[in-house]
This record gives sequence, C-alpha cells and structure tokens, in this order.
Amino acid sequence: MAVVAGSYEKFIWGFSLKNLNPIFSYPSHTSPIKCAAAAGPLAASGGSDDAVHIYHLPSSSDAGSLLDHSAAVTALSFFCSPLAPAVPRNLISGSDDGVVCIYDADPFVLLKTVKAHKRGGVADLAVHPSGRLALTVGRGDSSLVMVNLVRGRRSFSCRIEKEASIVKYGESGDWFVIVQDGRVSVHNSEDAKALQEIDCGKRVLCLAPGEGGLIYTGGEDRQVSAWDTKSSKQTFCIQDAHQNRVKGLVSFKGLEYSNLIASASSDGVVKVWDIRTASSTDKWAPVAEVNTKSRLTCLAGTSLRCEYIISFFEFGNEVV
Repeated sequence: MAVVAGSYEKFIWGFSLKNLNPIFSYPSHTSPIKCAAAAGPLAASGGSDDAVHIYHLPSSSDAGSLLDHSAAVTALSFFCSPLAPAVPRNLISGSDDGVVCIYDADPFVLLKTVKAHKRGGVADLAVHPSGRLALTVGRGDSSLVMVNLVRGRRSFSCRIEKEASIVKYGESGDWFVIVQDGRVSVHNSEDAKALQEIDCGKRVLCLAPGEGGLIYTGGEDRQVSAWDTKSSKQTFCIQDAHQNRVKGLVSFKGLEYSNLIASASSDGVVKVWDIRTASSTDKWAPVAEVNTKSRLTCLAGTSLRCEYIISFFEFGNEVV
C-alpha cells in the first residue's frame, strides 16, 4: 500500500498509505517528472527526459528504465487482469510526439509502438478494464483516439469540440470521462455518446474515478470534489483542501481502503482523506499529511497488498 508522487525537481517520492511515512525519495529522472502510475508491487514515472522509470515498491528499489520514447513521457497506465488485480500484466505509455508504447510487464519488453496522434502529443491515456483497448486525448490536435492494444494499432479517431487534457474510464468500463478546462463530460463507451456534462467552475487538473459511478476532481479551485456521473450533481466537496492548485488525485480500492482518497498540490503537500466523514457542514481534516517541499506534478497509488508477491524482473533489450 503506497502513494507515489513526482516532482518538477526530478524527485520521485514514495509514502506508505496509512500514515504517509516516507519509503523512498531520490532524483530518478534528469528532467521534471510529468506522470506516474502504480499497481500491485510496481510503480512507474515518466519524465521530460523521454524515460520511464520502474520501481519495485516492496523493496523500495529502482527496477530499471524504459528508453523507447523520443519525446517527453506524458501519460502512464498499468493494466492488471481482474483475476489477478495485484499483478500488472502490461504498462502503456504515451509521449509528447503522439506515440503510445505497449509493454509486457513481466518481463518488461516492448511489444508494440503505435503512432496514436499524428499532429500532436498524448495529453492523457486510459486503459479499458478488459485490457483490450485504450483511449488517448491529444495535445495540439483536439482529437480522441482509440488504440487496439491486442493488435497494436490505432482503430478509431475523432475530432472533439475543444482540446481535452484528461481521459479516464469508469470502474466498469461502461463509460468514460473527458476533461476540457473546467468541464467534465461523461460518455458511453460503446458509441461515445455524451451522457452527462459537469461544470466544475475552474480548470480541472486531475481526476480519479471512484466506486459507484463517482468521480473526484481537483484543480485550480484548490478543492477536492466528488460528482455523481449519473446525475452530474456534486456529492460532496472538500473546500480549501490545499493552499495551492491540486495536481494529483488517487481513489483507492479494496474493502479496507475504498473509503480513502489521496490528493497532492503544487506546493508539495500530500494528504489522505476519509470520505466517510463527508458532510457539507463539518470541517474536513486529513487523516494523514506530509510536505515534500517540492513542486509536485503528479500522484499515483496502490492499496493492494503486495508483500506476498516475490517477483524477479528480467529485463529485455528495451530496458537498461
């Protein structure tokens, strides 16, 4: 159970989920870190140095680097089979030149490179719970692209009204959301038909899908808000959750931790919240808080117990 944060100062930070005690921190990249992902015993970070770094959380060690991108790595996502949710099967990465790389996660071997966006970079990507496809939104070309992960090719592309910065699938995979400035639109996964539209007011910088059709948003309003995607209504709001912009959100899964969410702000503060205390009148207090004194850019986390997993990663030629 860990929370991983990346910073503009090239540092990667690892904390235990329960109390945010530090697990590790060191300058893993040679340029600012732009994105992070975590699943089971693994975490990954992507940076402006065109590299992806892999971390083994139980041993708090760097497990190697992937150097297949030729531009800044802007998006990362692990895929875990529903039959083995604590064991990552694939890692999907996107970069500023529009390329999506598909990796096997044990061992880390590059399976396929797909040019998802021809006239722009990958702003964000989301892997369907089936692991068969991924959605990407482009920076510079205002497009939504579907990538067939089985065949390793681009299968669908369409222009969207306004350039999007975030795309995420819901827990079931039946719907996905797109973020365009302060607006979040909910779409049906089968035909991309718009189902709901949520006006968050100010620009949304991060989003995390939760359970029961909820999504959590954070951004320039310095709040953490929960929204019902079925009604587009706000469920609760943690006002003044941070003193600066919220740059990262994680919603945790599992019976023991499904009530927890973590948030990170641009001034270096990471907080863990218990949503069971949600109330419009009560003053929110985080259950744990830590200040990295860095300019944080992204946040990832995993609540699945991975101490029992013993894994020796044998890296292929694509990893150094």
